[in-house]
Amino acid sequence: MSLRAFHIVFVTLTIFLSLFLAVWGFGFAPDDAKGMAKAMGVIGVVGLIVMPIYGVYFYRKAKKLIL
Repeated sequence: MSLRAFHIVFVTLTIFLSLFLAVWGFGFAPDDAKGMAKAMGVIGVVGLIVMPIYGVYFYRKAKKLIL
């Protein structure tokens, strides 16, 4: 597996993990840790916004590379 392909797979996995973190933080977190769960949910949402943008940027840049 090339470094480019690994990077694309890593970004995709990060998006899925951010989705899991957001869903867990806002939906399934234990009631005794609501403050920390909300913070992790917000971090998950930020990841869901930022990582696809970065993924598209990287994919466009990687297509231009000649290897």
